[in-house]
Amino acid sequence: MTSSAFETAKPDPVTYLDRLATSDLGRSYKRRMLDELDLRAGHRVLDLGCGPGTDLEALAAAVTPAGAVIGVDHDQNMVDAARARMTGRDVVDVRHADIHDLPMPDHSADRARTDRVLQHVADPLAALGEICRVLRPGGRLVMGEPDWETLAVDHPDSDLTRAYTRHVAEQVVRNAAIGRQLPRLATESGFTVPTVIPVTPVFRDVQAADKILGLERTSRRAVEADYFTDDAVEAWLSHLRQGPFFAAVTFYIVVAEA
Repeated sequence: MTSSAFETAKPDPVTYLDRLATSDLGRSYKRRMLDELDLRAGHRVLDLGCGPGTDLEALAAAVTPAGAVIGVDHDQNMVDAARARMTGRDVVDVRHADIHDLPMPDHSADRARTDRVLQHVADPLAALGEICRVLRPGGRLVMGEPDWETLAVDHPDSDLTRAYTRHVAEQVVRNAAIGRQLPRLATESGFTVPTVIPVTPVFRDVQAADKILGLERTSRRAVEADYFTDDAVEAWLSHLRQGPFFAAVTFYIVVAEA
């Protein structure tokens, strides 16, 4: 059984990233991250895991033509999309590279950002060490990451909720607890961490939550991974679609200084 309350087909990655960026949640936390970067005219800033270039325009505007924006992504399709979007913006350079091995000299950037990237990388500690290497002394890194182990979804059967959230934390996201780990990992990588900002979006509309969480798609994967039975997933989704609905997850903005 499916319901029009849920998406059953996974959106392509560019569509998903653009949709999140233009949501109220996306606009709010991205603005806060931009404020914390404290960009100035002439700064050289890195957008690591830039995706299709969603945030490159805002960074370019902040550093002005006197500065430079370097977008980096490991996915060639994302690099191609970002380059197409930034055509004519001479201040922006988009590169195909690995965050664990950045093709940049030591101490060559003033600022860097990662936005929901470190939850997916193979070695967050190594990636942070590489970012510290390329930032100049006194440079700033601003990171935004969810802590998926804080994901809460209200349901009368708490066992079903735990099955869903355990599947997300254990199977769906590589580094599910990265949000809470960032201050420690950044410190171990040579940064100081002056600021940690928790942001906890609350979803009261099931369709809005589904656009971020993929509730039915993720639940079906949980059945395949033996976290749910077929009957259990139907009971889970049936209540979610009927409401009232509540979900929340904590997202951390972490400021680190080299």
